[in-house]
Amino acid sequence: MHITACRQEDLDALEERLPSSSAVSYHAQRFARQVTGTSTFLVAWPDDLPAGICEVRWDGCAASEVRAVVAGCPEINGLHVVDALHSRGIGSALILHAERLASERGAHLIGLGVDDRGNPRAAALYARLGYRPTVRYLDRYFYTDDTGVEHPVEDPAIFLVKQLAPKPQP
Repeated sequence: MHITACRQEDLDALEERLPSSSAVSYHAQRFARQVTGTSTFLVAWPDDLPAGICEVRWDGCAASEVRAVVAGCPEINGLHVVDALHSRGIGSALILHAERLASERGAHLIGLGVDDRGNPRAAALYARLGYRPTVRYLDRYFYTDDTGVEHPVEDPAIFLVKQLAPKPQP
């Protein structure tokens, strides 16, 4: 399996394999942030089809509760693996790749949010990879329905943080 930063030409394959489920392409939004340099949108490729994605948001979590505790901490956001491919190491590979990118940029911490109402598989993965609970917050975002109407969402979440190894010196 290889992991790459998303390319413009990957967007159609992502929509087909991991549909955005709304009138707005979340993949295109993530790619646009990558183009501006505020994130890196990662795609896992075990073969010629995308199997999973995540975005490393270099500006960190948007929640003020999180920023107050871990300012400047890059955030892994939007981790998703094709349902039929769960438990094959794809999510772990994406997270480890994101950690390596953050370490190469000089980050000492990296974090991610997990739904506080119960996402036990994700929580177990993050704990196994060394992420520890840091702060509870409300994950506030919008989704656009199939008619183009934007809806606000507030999900209780926990921001988990992992200490990164120092960047190796040449």
